[in-house]
Amino acid sequence: MKRFYRIAEFTISLEMPESAAWDHLSNMNPFQTDPGETIFSLEVCDHVSAADIKPLYFSEKDSDMAMIRLYTCAGGYMVELAPLPFRPIVADLFISDDFKDNRMAFRKDPKVSGDLQAFAVNNALMLIYSFRTSTLGALEFHSSITVNDGKGYLFLGKSGTGKSTHSSLWLKHIPGSYLLNDDNPVVRVFDDGSIRVFGTPWSGKTPCYKQESVPVGAIVRISQSPENRIHRNSLPEAYASVMASTSGFKAIKPIADGMHASIATLVSTIPCYTLDCRPDKEAAELCHKTVSA
Repeated sequence: MKRFYRIAEFTISLEMPESAAWDHLSNMNPFQTDPGETIFSLEVCDHVSAADIKPLYFSEKDSDMAMIRLYTCAGGYMVELAPLPFRPIVADLFISDDFKDNRMAFRKDPKVSGDLQAFAVNNALMLIYSFRTSTLGALEFHSSITVNDGKGYLFLGKSGTGKSTHSSLWLKHIPGSYLLNDDNPVVRVFDDGSIRVFGTPWSGKTPCYKQESVPVGAIVRISQSPENRIHRNSLPEAYASVMASTSGFKAIKPIADGMHASIATLVSTIPCYTLDCRPDKEAAELCHKTVSA
């Protein structure tokens, strides 16, 4: 089976044999599109291998995050994927050096069920997407996005700092607000100067998969505090804040260069703030009043 998906106006393809994994990929359904020219493809096959493999990056051993081990190899990169640091590897992924032609194989283990296969597919697509689009004016964010009055507001912060909580406060206390994505939206910087945020098939623990986009209104970094206060960031502060919340392997020079260009345009165009706050109605109202002015 081969399916095509359109994410932030880029078309990608996924080819995979009949598998239980398809039953666990309903998050992709709103993005399915007609066959057409793609920016990259991912083919699930029986086996992948490569020569001259050398370690490049191992993800931190965060007990709540997926494990990714990235290697250089002849012709591109190899990746090992596991749902958690101390769980068995479920898939091996080969990414071509131009990020366009990619292959993945599930490990031959009866414990690698359909939902684990779908985990591997989703993470492979997210990883390749961030690599491939980094030079095309796109940034994959770790962020919660709330829409109000036709604009999208990105709430940034480390895991556990309250991004989703602050979004939920807008939904509850700021009339007309709704959630666009709660974990991995994509922001595109277009050649005409417009900047839009897009929903994606990837939204963390909150099932929010919307084929929709809106102009970016503001970017707000959330920080827990006993009192509510907000200030607009300087350009260096804004750049550092945005860079810390974007996905893309900066040790690969073309990726780093592409991200730098997009972030520089983004923070020069869109106002960025830091909100020190409590998880309460007053914080949501202060933030909304400031960023929507």
